[in-house]
Amino acid sequence: MENFTPISSILGGMLIGISIAILLFFNGRMAGISSIMNGLLNSPKNEMFWRLTFLIGLILGAFIFQALTEKTITPSHPHSLWLMSIGGFLVGIGTRLGSGCTSGHGICGIANLSKRSIYATLTFMSAGVITVYFIKHIQGLA
Repeated sequence: MENFTPISSILGGMLIGISIAILLFFNGRMAGISSIMNGLLNSPKNEMFWRLTFLIGLILGAFIFQALTEKTITPSHPHSLWLMSIGGFLVGIGTRLGSGCTSGHGICGIANLSKRSIYATLTFMSAGVITVYFIKHIQGLA
C-alpha cells in the first residue's frame, strides 16, 4: 500500500458524516450527490440554493485543501479526455439505473438500513473488486 493515510481518511470520513448529519438535521434531506445534482436541474426554485451551495462546497473543498496544505492535487492517469468523458457518462447512466450514486447508497442508504442501498453497495463494491483484479492480474495494465 503506497498511499495509506489513516489519519486523513478518518478525518475525511468524519467530515462526510458531519455534513450528512447537518443536511439531514437542517433540511431533512439525504446527501446523495446524484440526487442533489438532478434536483438542481429539476427542482422548485426554493430548493435551488441549498443544492447549489452543497455542490459548490464539494468543489471548493478541494481548493481549500490545496491552499491549506503543501500537497498538490494532480491527476495522474494515462487515459485520454474522451475515454474519461465516456466513463463519466456511463457512471451517470448507472446512477440513474441504480436510483442513486455510490455516496447516496453507501453512506446515507446503509446508515438508514435500506436493503436496496445495502444490495447496491455490495454490487458496486463487488464489481469494483472484480474490475481491479481483471485489470491488474489478467490484463496486467496497472
